[in-house]
Amino acid sequence: MEVYLDNSATTRVFPEVAELMTRIMCVDYGNSSSLHGKGVVAEQYLREARETLAKILKVNEKEIFFNSGGPESDNMAIIGGAHANYRRGRHLITTRVEHPAVMNTMRHLESMGYRVTYLPVNSYGQISLEDLRQAIGQDTILVSIMHTNNEVGALQPIAEAGALIKRMNPGTLFHVDAVQAFGKAKIHPKRMGIDLLSASGHKIHGPKGIGLLYVGEKVKLQPIIFGGGQQQNLRSGTDNVPGAAGLAKAAELLYEHYDGDMDRLYKYKKAFIEGIRKLEGIQINGLVPGEPEGAGTAPHIVSVSVSGVRSEVLLHALEEDGIYVSAGSACAARKPQPSVTLQAMGIQNPMLGSTIRLSFSVYTTMEEIDYTLRAMYDKIPILRKYTRRR
Repeated sequence: MEVYLDNSATTRVFPEVAELMTRIMCVDYGNSSSLHGKGVVAEQYLREARETLAKILKVNEKEIFFNSGGPESDNMAIIGGAHANYRRGRHLITTRVEHPAVMNTMRHLESMGYRVTYLPVNSYGQISLEDLRQAIGQDTILVSIMHTNNEVGALQPIAEAGALIKRMNPGTLFHVDAVQAFGKAKIHPKRMGIDLLSASGHKIHGPKGIGLLYVGEKVKLQPIIFGGGQQQNLRSGTDNVPGAAGLAKAAELLYEHYDGDMDRLYKYKKAFIEGIRKLEGIQINGLVPGEPEGAGTAPHIVSVSVSGVRSEVLLHALEEDGIYVSAGSACAARKPQPSVTLQAMGIQNPMLGSTIRLSFSVYTTMEEIDYTLRAMYDKIPILRKYTRRR
């Protein structure tokens, strides 16, 4: 049996998405910038993709921009927003638990003379709105906060943060990295005070190499890629028509069955948490106080620390039974340094090096959850005995 529980790293493409993209690549393969018939057909696919995504986000289609994925989308928003507004100030705010696409972009801007405030989080991974309020100043030009943490599934108070930012400094841009949230949460930027929002195709059963950036109509950004002036001069380069169409199709399919899928994912999360707690020495990371079964966190992510067993050892032991999980985020899993997110939440060794992430999708079944739990019941006691002998 093969059980894929690493859906926060990437997802299996919906068949409908693959079929649509194949048609565009093999039949309707024109360049959307061309003036002839095939170019017109390609442009129509782009227009329909923007319309679909704009409807889901409840924004204007002219506010949807395509790019290569989450990291580029974050860079477009943060670097583009900072450079376009630097005359107003050089202060930026983010959190200590951001994805490297945000964290390293902020560090890059620090090297260019910008000042960055990194907000701390509590033991379940959430920021304090009071900390945010105190950090905002007249020179604050941009705040970037992720919606859903990619390692533990912590949810940030995005709507409350958006309202606070606009009340404290109406000119401050609010960017939200929604790469792990899009498709698993209903996000409406205009209602939530969001000026810039990033999402990615391959996290929602769409293709790799495509992402989107929502840019509010009144937001000023400087481009970070220069060329032919596509997409209102904001993102040059030949339009990725198959990718854009595939991203929109995947989002459409997910949101068509949103309520039922989310209920099912929370059911699986609850079942897994209840099951794994039957073992001793288990810690579930990021749970909200008073919600021991996972409510108040993302429906698809579970972070588990297993005392006495190294993350990589457990990962490969489960892989022997056809179960695929992660030893952290996909962006950090091949790097030896400890998780910045877990450290920010106050998790220390040995649990810091004994944490795995399981992430579910609409393809996940209860049979797979039960199979994974049985494998962990069998393997963890054996691995602990081996570790103690060493």
